[in-house]
Amino acid sequence: MMKEELLSLLRERNGYVSGQELCTHFGVSRTAVWKAVNRLKEAGYEIEAVPNKGYRILSCPDSVAAVEVSSLMETEVIGRDVRYMETIDSTNLYARRLGEDGAAEGVLVVADEQTAGKGRSGRHWTTPPGSAIAMSVLLRPRIAPERISMVTLVMGLAVAKAVRELYGLDALIKWPNDVVVNGKKICGILTEMSAELMAVNYIVIGVGINSNMKEFPEEIRTTATSVALELGQDISRSQLIAEVMKHFETLYRCFLETSDLSRIMSDYNAILVNTGRRVRVLEPGNEYSAQALGTDRLGRLLVRTDEGTVREVYAGEVSVRGIYGYV
Repeated sequence: MMKEELLSLLRERNGYVSGQELCTHFGVSRTAVWKAVNRLKEAGYEIEAVPNKGYRILSCPDSVAAVEVSSLMETEVIGRDVRYMETIDSTNLYARRLGEDGAAEGVLVVADEQTAGKGRSGRHWTTPPGSAIAMSVLLRPRIAPERISMVTLVMGLAVAKAVRELYGLDALIKWPNDVVVNGKKICGILTEMSAELMAVNYIVIGVGINSNMKEFPEEIRTTATSVALELGQDISRSQLIAEVMKHFETLYRCFLETSDLSRIMSDYNAILVNTGRRVRVLEPGNEYSAQALGTDRLGRLLVRTDEGTVREVYAGEVSVRGIYGYV
């Protein structure tokens, strides 16, 4: 933990932090401080040490390791415990194992590379090393199982808010679980649940964000983009992770207070790309066109059919596509 706190402390200062101040703060010797600084250097941090002045951080690597993510985290519960894996099959699978083992709410699993990520309807995707965000957060909400699907919408709003505030991009939500910029997808979200008849044991929310990716497979090239491509420069993945967790914690608490989206529905609908547009609703065995009207407090997409009837579309395995394209 000392490395994370040391990194946070160095970040907070514009100038130098004396070795004596660090010794006093952590209650350790100068040698222990020196060793902790060297471990940060070995991890790719550029830290200047000047006699009679102290230490100053000059640059940070684009890392999603626990020490980097934790040093930026501003939350109280969500994301305070970071489990980092350099390579993993699926962050969701790992988080589910933690859930079965009794891990506390808020544990965040982050991987630099993901080889067998999961999407809706059994789809798979990979996360190349060093270019994207693959993370999953473990939650233990005391709500009815039928309310869980709304948490996906809560996370979507958190991602969109983080991207908008950090980078000024016009991030929008494509109901129910994608975040888009300029009509192309930058983020997908998958929520999985372990529950009994009337109670939730735990849920895992998996989030994949195209952060610094520059190229995409041909089959998704026209529908996918990244934050870096839209911004014109690379970003700090760990900073975006911490910002998403900060927004999610606030929105998640609002959700738990009412067990629905009533407190955040106006914010959600304000950046819902589907609103007012013609969409194609793809229900199993039933497809139809309609105009999207926005979501209600239960996270259902309200649509007006060509016959004038207003219908409620549940997330589940239903897909909604734009008449003329992805959104």
